[in-house]
Amino acid sequence: MKRTRCLCLFFLISTVSAQQSDWKAKFEPLDDVLPTPNNYRLGSGAPGPDYWQQRADYNIKVSLDETNQVIAGEEVITYFNNSPNDLSYLWIQLDQNVRKNENFDDQSRSTSVIDSTFAKFGLVSIQGLNYDFGYKIEYVRDGNNKNLTHRINNTMMRVDLPEPLRAGTSTKLSLKWSYKLNDRMIDYGRSGYEYFPEDDNYVYTIAQFYPRMAVYDDFNGWQNRQFVGSGEFALTFGNYDVEITVPFDHIVAATGTLSNPAATLSEKQEARLNQARKSFDKPIIIVTENEAKKNEAKRSAAKKTWKFKAENVRDFAFASSRKFIWDAQAVRVGENTPLAMSFYPKEGNPLWEKESTLAVKNTLEFYSSRTIDYPYPVAISVHAANIGMEYPMICFNFGRPNPDGTYSTQKRSGMIGVIIHEVGHNFFPMIVNSDERQWAWMDEGLNTFLEKETKRVLYPDVLSSWGTPKGMVPYMSGDKNFIRPIMTTPDQVTQLGPNAYGKPSAALTLLREVIMGPELFDDAFKKYSETWAFKHPKPADFFRAMEDASSVDLDWFWRGWFYTTDYVDVSLSNVRWFKIRKDETKLEDRLNVDNTPNLSEGNDQQKDFSNGPERFSFANTPEQYYGEFRGRADEGKMITDVENKNFYELSFENKGGLVSPLIVNFQFTDGTNITKKIPAEIWRYNETKVSKVFIFEKEVARIDLDPEELTGDAMSENNSFPRVEEESKFEELKNGN
Repeated sequence: MKRTRCLCLFFLISTVSAQQSDWKAKFEPLDDVLPTPNNYRLGSGAPGPDYWQQRADYNIKVSLDETNQVIAGEEVITYFNNSPNDLSYLWIQLDQNVRKNENFDDQSRSTSVIDSTFAKFGLVSIQGLNYDFGYKIEYVRDGNNKNLTHRINNTMMRVDLPEPLRAGTSTKLSLKWSYKLNDRMIDYGRSGYEYFPEDDNYVYTIAQFYPRMAVYDDFNGWQNRQFVGSGEFALTFGNYDVEITVPFDHIVAATGTLSNPAATLSEKQEARLNQARKSFDKPIIIVTENEAKKNEAKRSAAKKTWKFKAENVRDFAFASSRKFIWDAQAVRVGENTPLAMSFYPKEGNPLWEKESTLAVKNTLEFYSSRTIDYPYPVAISVHAANIGMEYPMICFNFGRPNPDGTYSTQKRSGMIGVIIHEVGHNFFPMIVNSDERQWAWMDEGLNTFLEKETKRVLYPDVLSSWGTPKGMVPYMSGDKNFIRPIMTTPDQVTQLGPNAYGKPSAALTLLREVIMGPELFDDAFKKYSETWAFKHPKPADFFRAMEDASSVDLDWFWRGWFYTTDYVDVSLSNVRWFKIRKDETKLEDRLNVDNTPNLSEGNDQQKDFSNGPERFSFANTPEQYYGEFRGRADEGKMITDVENKNFYELSFENKGGLVSPLIVNFQFTDGTNITKKIPAEIWRYNETKVSKVFIFEKEVARIDLDPEELTGDAMSENNSFPRVEEESKFEELKNGN
């Protein structure tokens, strides 16, 4: 064993006791928290050699009954068991059952009567509206058209197989079903219709409309957690062949590629669509506002079927209305040229025609640069009131101008922001396919971060502090009774927006801008995206992948930001200014003092620099500290090199519990300044109190901790020296008075 002896001078390295009564092992590895790596998921955060995932292909025929507000459909599911396990039953998600009377969400929700509350909100909140929603399942059959035993448990249905589905084989299921559509004005649902009384028409945004296979994977087995509203979706990739029958005068937008344009569009509209595929500089109007108004004027009794194909997607959604205007523009993304498209009623103009497709285009380009090239043929933004919701290749977004067509800056900013966010979900979780039911932050948080980055680069006029460390201070430092760690199932979170969207985005912002730096972060984040594209990552895969690609130890970061409700509040608790003592004796004599620094008494809590520096001397290094070394340091020269310099000892206290890097700005009396960055690892020996010495040629007039508010420090009042009450003295000193 090699033994090394060193002298730790009092102001350079603080010797602290490791026996802290409230020690929480903030810098311990996450091995006790994360699942053990295996052949399915490696310690590097990559899929292992035995990684597998299931596949489900769908052939769906669905019809929209506008008179009775009913969706009805038949589907054939081809399910591929790529797992190493035989399966005796399959789980299918029935998300529309979240609206059934006495559903699990209603039964498990705490309610109360509030006097004079608004009728709509009050009755919805206490489940006072009795509607006949939820699936009506006509049959569930196997590939031989034989009925299968099935059991419905709220939003999940277990289908028992007559013979186990062997590993490496597939089976077919056929289902017939229907359900009554909901009015989104009443329940603000993700899916449903909006009624326009002025022209007696509807806009339908239809999702979670068909029974969908639950995920079976190496991590959970079946992910059959009930859908109760907040926790979104866990889904399996597959290919879709979908026929959508709607009123003849409707325009349909959907996941995938329209495979029968000649049967659904006029010759002019089809020609415009083909023109849009070559238009990279501006959108082409495929269905004009005048054409949409003509469609609104009367209803056709005839029907029309739109056919769509989509490959390697995890879900399917569509929108339908005779009110739709439609525009499209081609986008260059690597070797791909997807169409950015928007569908909107006239009530969305002029804002939507001006901004929507442009925002889709900008999102595809920016997200592709940070993750993977957008692989799908289309990306669609559909206008719907008071919603932001995402599906593969299509999303539903708010942002409606006033009836006279005017709109505020805030309305424009909100509309652009929601389009970026929802289109961005194509990457997380539609491509990097995380489990939203269990880990909302893995799509919402990562996506909110990239939304913020897109706005920072391309829309600085609409950028806000949301999703930054500064913007999350009120939440993170708030009442702990209403805060949960990020690593909490979304159905248990009391403030989902800050928890799953804002705080993870703030964490990634800190990681990029302060801890890792943009170059390291962007490279690691891109590699994670490329590695897990079209696969099913878990939190440990993300944590490990970011560290593996960057060589930055981040266990302390994940532990603090994701597993606790601690927040950043670092106090610059004390500042001391030192200079080396000068006298008439020789340097050798000045070295020859006792080992205890002779600091001025009563000056350990300075309020400013007006008393001047404290004086100190160095002591001769005793012989025993040289150990076996024959040579001796030229300590006299070492002191001479710094004898005219200024030594500043800064003390910091961690009051919020969350360990953080330290960003310290020093302003000198000559008006110049310098910023020093100290890694969070300074807290590794003492998580509550640390000190650091800085040496400068110049004299310091002011010190500020986190002056640009990059770390999310909750209390700026304790971040400066002199304190706020000493500002006038600081100004005088800075001005040389």
